Amino acid sequence: MIVLGIDPAIRTTGYGVIKAETGGRFSVIDCGVIANSPRLPHSQCVRRLYSGVCELVETFHPDCAVLEEPFVGKNAGTAIILGMARGAILAALSVNGIQSFAYAPTVAKRAATGRGGASKEQIAIMIAAELGIKIEDIPLDSTDALALAMCHAARVLRSGGTPGREL
Repeated sequence: MIVLGIDPAIRTTGYGVIKAETGGRFSVIDCGVIANSPRLPHSQCVRRLYSGVCELVETFHPDCAVLEEPFVGKNAGTAIILGMARGAILAALSVNGIQSFAYAPTVAKRAATGRGGASKEQIAIMIAAELGIKIEDIPLDSTDALALAMCHAARVLRSGGTPGREL
């Protein structure tokens, strides 16, 4: 099973693509970021996110995608901007027929490190150790995306496992 994990943001969206095999073995196929310059208007960022996710789907042919459940703080403007990013990503996935799920950040972090409040650095250390890759090969903005993908794959592959909320 190929799983595409996505940590949405308007300026730096992290992604991680993993291959999950029966028995709980995972390997990282690719990870990185879809970066948008702070000078770009939001409309261009949304277009680039949509195109970037379509390109990921075309390149890696994931069986499903996993997004981070949005964190709703006190800043309504930030929530609206995050909603724009999520909308572009979900549209790209939907148009390409990719089933999408969501998990709270704490659930994915707990699955990757055993601690729901783990930092991106702690997640990178655990993922690098577990998957036998160099920590330098994991951009910090893609750590949560990799944790999301691994969390979902582990739940689906586990007998009777319950996937996250379908989007």
